Amino acid sequence: MNSQHSMILEQILNSFESCLIPQLSSSPPDVEAMRIYLILPEFPLLQDSKYYITLTIPLAMAILRLDTNPSKVLDNWWSQVCPKYFMKLVNLYKGAVVYLLRGRKTFLIPVLFNNYITAALKLLEKLYKVNLKVKHVEYDTFYIPEISSLVDIQEDYLMWFLHQAGMKARPSIIQDAVTLCSYPFIFDAQAKTKMLQTDAELQMQVAVNGANLQNVFMLLTLEPLLARSPFLVLHVRRNNLVGDALRELSIHSDIDLKKPLKVIFDGEEAVDAGGVTKEFFLLLLKELLNPIYGMFTYYQDSNLLWFSDTCFVEHNWFHLIGITCGLAIYNSTVVDLHFPLALYKKLLNVKPGLEDLKELSPTEGRSLQELLDYPGEDIEETFCLNFTICRESYGVIEQKKLIPGGDKVTVCKDNRQEFVDAYVNYIFQISVHEWYTAFSSGFLKVCGGKVLELFQPSELRAMMVGSSNYNWEELEETAIYKGDYSATHPTVKLFWETFHEFPLEKKKKFLLFLTGSDRIPIYGMASLQIVIQSTASGEEYLPVAHTCYNLLDLPKYSSKEILSARLTQALDNYEGFSLA
Repeated sequence: MNSQHSMILEQILNSFESCLIPQLSSSPPDVEAMRIYLILPEFPLLQDSKYYITLTIPLAMAILRLDTNPSKVLDNWWSQVCPKYFMKLVNLYKGAVVYLLRGRKTFLIPVLFNNYITAALKLLEKLYKVNLKVKHVEYDTFYIPEISSLVDIQEDYLMWFLHQAGMKARPSIIQDAVTLCSYPFIFDAQAKTKMLQTDAELQMQVAVNGANLQNVFMLLTLEPLLARSPFLVLHVRRNNLVGDALRELSIHSDIDLKKPLKVIFDGEEAVDAGGVTKEFFLLLLKELLNPIYGMFTYYQDSNLLWFSDTCFVEHNWFHLIGITCGLAIYNSTVVDLHFPLALYKKLLNVKPGLEDLKELSPTEGRSLQELLDYPGEDIEETFCLNFTICRESYGVIEQKKLIPGGDKVTVCKDNRQEFVDAYVNYIFQISVHEWYTAFSSGFLKVCGGKVLELFQPSELRAMMVGSSNYNWEELEETAIYKGDYSATHPTVKLFWETFHEFPLEKKKKFLLFLTGSDRIPIYGMASLQIVIQSTASGEEYLPVAHTCYNLLDLPKYSSKEILSARLTQALDNYEGFSLA
């Protein structure tokens, strides 16, 4: 019976491999004939890596050969399938990409490998574009984390950069190479961070050496430049931080800003192992975000900041904040800046919408949504709106026109969408244009260029302010102990017992207390590496945090109750440095 099954299976395989898939038409005669493209991915053997080359990849090639109209029909069907089917399809071709990369060296004919992996990537790209419209799955479903260990990301980015720069006389060895950077949706944020660093090194190399971009192999050796002038060194005084930072950063070139940052506070020891730089960011942002300057409006119902409609500081202050945010990204320093996703959308040329206003100002956002959803005809009488917006500036309420003569145009059923669009546009574009332009020019001075095209807005936000992918066990596993403490010390054991029993919000409060942010670096919890050291203080003293060094002074408490009470008291008394 088994041999009979094997023969039947072999016959089915042969018919699939030699007849069915190769003979799939690029222009099916009717819609019914197209159903094969929905059915085939369900065939179990397509999920088996043994048949990726003979079945799975050829199916992708057949789909990619479809003429424009049948291709659109398939996209439309994909947009209507259940998320589970869609996810299965995405995972199938992600698996194929990983399989091909792992077996790359076994392909004797490079062009075959290129054809196969291009087909798998292009099919994923087609699925990704469908998903952008219908959101079957989160965008990070398309990430292939294994890529960081299977591909030299630096080299891939350089090849992609050269291709984007339109290099004609490339060495033949890379003439037909597949660059994975052409498919940025498969890279997770850590891989994109590596590309950002590669881009910085590349731009430094080109600027300092006047490098000829044709010479790829010279570009692949980036270390000598860093040895020559490895750091961007800033000399600042604590009592004139903003002025000194403005002066120091204005004298450095755009290329210098991409070097690793070292900060020297005047009159203090000049050793900066990262803690001084972090302190510089914390103190500078605390000063710049001081409400007395009115640079930002704090939205209480969302705990977020946005540019003020009116303020009286120089444009270069906003420029400085932009540079600071860019430097924080390049120096892998998480900063506690509560900007909405709209900011990162604007930096990536994505227009903010009503969803972004709901994030920044939930009350305003809900009101506008109610206006759009209102089923009655009596919108004019019910809402009593015209094309204006009321904004408070230094205690005075001002009425701003959203369109010319907006105070004379009543909002009705036919123009309510236009009103909502104009309202959102005023908040995110018109009212803040001056300040945002100064901010973005500073940010893009550090983080600009082709590399930004590879990022999603939420990835850019995670690079600047960290992510919320908490792994509290990893925080404990990677902790370092000083003084009398070790992982087995009774007080340390009491500390972790207490900490793991905290609710999520209290754990986040501890992170803010200890590190200056309640989010974690893009490289994950392990990269925080907190330090707990013993002190000679008695049990009546509270734990003390040295934020710049992720260092906790922890007295030797004798019981869990005392430790929990003292730590809670320390957290409750911590004020941080935000606008709130």
